[in-house]
Amino acid sequence: MRPSFYPRLFNGPFDDPGVFIPLLFKNRAILFDLGDISAMSSRDILKITHVFVTHTHMDHFVGFDRLLRLFIGRDKTLHLFGPAGFLKNVEGKLAGYTWNLVENYQDSLVLDVAEVHPGRLRLKKYRCQQAFRDPGKPEIRTFKMILHEEPMLTVSAIVLDHSIPCLGFTLKEQFHVNIRKDSLTALGLQPGPWLQTFKEALYAKQPPDTEIIAEGSHGQDRQRFGLDELAQKIAHITPGQKICYIADVGYSPANAKKIAAFVKNADHLYIEVAFLDRHRDIAMKKYHLTARQAGTIAGRAQVKQFTPFHFSPRYVGQEQLLQDEARQAYEKAASREALELP
Repeated sequence: MRPSFYPRLFNGPFDDPGVFIPLLFKNRAILFDLGDISAMSSRDILKITHVFVTHTHMDHFVGFDRLLRLFIGRDKTLHLFGPAGFLKNVEGKLAGYTWNLVENYQDSLVLDVAEVHPGRLRLKKYRCQQAFRDPGKPEIRTFKMILHEEPMLTVSAIVLDHSIPCLGFTLKEQFHVNIRKDSLTALGLQPGPWLQTFKEALYAKQPPDTEIIAEGSHGQDRQRFGLDELAQKIAHITPGQKICYIADVGYSPANAKKIAAFVKNADHLYIEVAFLDRHRDIAMKKYHLTARQAGTIAGRAQVKQFTPFHFSPRYVGQEQLLQDEARQAYEKAASREALELP
């Protein structure tokens, strides 16, 4: 099965945290956290349409300036999400620059910003051609975990405790469409852009008789199918990918329980591992997880794969200790959970 998402950390485990997630065949990407993004190419950065920020400590938000600089003068809408106080943080960033010439741009950048609170969102739009002026009173919407939704995917969030509100994120594919190449060949069809149209029709739950025009192979005429008919002939539909991201949270039974439920059965969990368990007193004071705590949460949640990151610089040259402690805790917790399953 060829995945739809290919997530990757854009920095090393001791550097500013963040995950870049390009969307297959979409020429666009999603970003979890916005620390130093200087290691990313401009080409990749310009693919970003949605940025989800856990909190605005500098190592999670300092990349805003480079992102903004690359997007200025382009006809784009950039969607940004962050915790309580995020609108004020964005406005502070924008107020640090002079915008007297932006009305001359033909193309206008729009920043669509959402501030996440338990049960509600506060939203504002900042327009480049209006010098990013504060639009005034925010729009208020209800919030029930899902921050962003489109036919193919959703992004959900929970509010966690880092001594300040800090968000955790999940990217979930609605379902995954696998194309059976042998069936294409048997029908005299060839891969092409029409397959993406077909998949988008499935994600959008269009009527079963929706017409799909498929490309014939070896110069043959195009063929016409109903959506449901074609799906039965060439598609194998499986559960969608689930990618989760947890950074900068204090360990407590409430946080651990909330995280484990949120990331349950994830295909890939990115989770901070700031300290070894022997330094858990420091971790508690700084509201971070130890390797043992992170591995235990991942194991209890039965995640298929997890990547520890955001290591404290005190462990430079000793990162294997963090990896090993997290892995051992994961295996122990996962085995225990498997035994307890009915």
